[in-house]
Amino acid sequence: MTGGAGFLGSHLVEGLLARGDRVVVLDDLSTGTREHVPADAELVQADVADADAVASVFSRGRFELVLHVAGQASIAQSFARPVRDLRTNVEGTVNAIESCVASGVPRLVYASSMTVYGEPEQVPTPEGAPCRPVSYYGVTKYAAERYVQVAGARADVDLAVTSLRMFNVYGERQSLTNPYQGVLAIFIGNVLRGEPITIHSDGRQTRDFVYVGDVVEAWLAAAGEDSARDGVYNVGSGVETSIVDLADGVLAALGRSRDDYEVRTGPAQRGDQRRAAADVTALREAVGWTPRTPIAEGLERTVEWAARHG
Repeated sequence: MTGGAGFLGSHLVEGLLARGDRVVVLDDLSTGTREHVPADAELVQADVADADAVASVFSRGRFELVLHVAGQASIAQSFARPVRDLRTNVEGTVNAIESCVASGVPRLVYASSMTVYGEPEQVPTPEGAPCRPVSYYGVTKYAAERYVQVAGARADVDLAVTSLRMFNVYGERQSLTNPYQGVLAIFIGNVLRGEPITIHSDGRQTRDFVYVGDVVEAWLAAAGEDSARDGVYNVGSGVETSIVDLADGVLAALGRSRDDYEVRTGPAQRGDQRRAAADVTALREAVGWTPRTPIAEGLERTVEWAARHG
């Protein structure tokens, strides 16, 4: 697995270990942490954009499944450092694909993103909607997704692929200090540190928040079912939540409200999408997966974890 020391990746590692798999993690620890990697998994510290390093990991033995999660995941940073975004998300994905092909890996699942849709005309958005990303990050995630799908269609290799378009994943172990990723975790961290919450734009923009435990179930189901091979699927809750409502939910979960806590308004962020929600019909029909955790329940679990670790 690439990116297995990060937020989502570490939860996926736990899911793989729980079903009895041997797991090797490739992660450069730029945003992930060694402590998130379970002791039963092998960690190799390396950059996915380094082709030789990736090939070296694959030379350790035959892998039956590769989950490619590693990536630069910040829209703001994609504008600030576009070459790094390109190298990590596109070149890193090509490196993973080429190593899969060279070593005969039969199965690859890739972490794509809802940002590939840009400003969709239809919300909830189905996979067949046009992909018109409005951020550099969305462009690189879509380019990498296409590399994955083309690799899976090659007649000269036996590689089954699946791309999962992730919506706003949240939950335990999401960074409370990274200002560029995970608005729910950013808000929780703000309140735990006594900092004002800043809502960009008017706060009526929406996101689809999906709990990490549900996401792990989606990944393992998609990786294990032949019916999901060669497909592209949304992974979300299917529910729109406005950023204003999210802020109010975080405050309430921490025993606060706007009456006694400062909530500021800031300018809109470059590349920010106005509305987002996933149509998850396709993945449900392919593998029987349905998101099971309402945001109120998932938020409560996340806040309980954050209060212990923040």
